Amino acid sequence: MIQTLFSPLRRLYDWTMRMAAHRLAERYLAFVSFIESVIFPIPPDVMLIPMVLAHRDRYLRYATVCTIASVIGGVGGYLIGYGLFDVIGEPIVSFYGYEKALDQARASFEEYGWLIVIGGGLTPLPFKIVTIASGAMELDLMTFVLASLVSRGMRFYIVSILLRLFGGPIRTLIEERFGLMTTAFFILLVGGFLAVKWLH
Repeated sequence: MIQTLFSPLRRLYDWTMRMAAHRLAERYLAFVSFIESVIFPIPPDVMLIPMVLAHRDRYLRYATVCTIASVIGGVGGYLIGYGLFDVIGEPIVSFYGYEKALDQARASFEEYGWLIVIGGGLTPLPFKIVTIASGAMELDLMTFVLASLVSRGMRFYIVSILLRLFGGPIRTLIEERFGLMTTAFFILLVGGFLAVKWLH
């Protein structure tokens, strides 16, 4: 799929892959995880997967680096949405073509904001859009941080644990199907939450 992407994005992808083999790879992993939550288009999984495969004993360490850096970056995205949405946040949302999605989310953010953050952190939806939207919608900051920790942690720890247990053979499944699996899980989670709420 990445071969079909336009050239600048391909170059960013190639750079990210090269950094996975760099002697300072762990620092670059933190950097990519941080900035991906604000503006960077390449997910940290691109680095996380080869790094865990190369050093399977460090799987928990790498997942922790991804999670913490991503959540800190998410707070940065939140602050952009909260205080600088017109100047910085809106152009980022427009660049990714999520203006309509953001407008549709406004109505439900007050009640289901935490669930939206979990969905954005777990599924292929660009997390940066969720972080900026959370600030723009003035979602409670602590709620945002806790939901981000849950969703980002689930994503990165599940990937790392699967790679630790099964190694290279599961790499293709993760790269091609993980987004679909997490989306299905999130749909079931939302369905269960709404069912419990409806029954009460």
